[in-house]
Amino acid sequence: MGNEYGHDYIVVTDDDGDEFELEHLDTAEIDGEIYMAFIPADMDEDDEDYGMIILKVIYEDNEEVLSSIDDEDILKAVYEVFIDRLGDYED
Repeated sequence: MGNEYGHDYIVVTDDDGDEFELEHLDTAEIDGEIYMAFIPADMDEDDEDYGMIILKVIYEDNEEVLSSIDDEDILKAVYEVFIDRLGDYED
């Protein structure tokens, strides 16, 4: 994915209060919902745990909030969309 200004990074806080930085890969609207794909900013691509993190955009009090996806079927379907889209970026 090309970006003339560099990559986008965000800092998220998990349920335990731990903060970590994610690199934004892509955003997609799928079945009327918005999903965002990330990778950990400090992860080495050679690490066997290297992988994509997919979060759903929800709205709480008119503010965007990123949420995990609890439904495994939805997560798998959204993952496949991002794999296809990101593969297109590399071609």
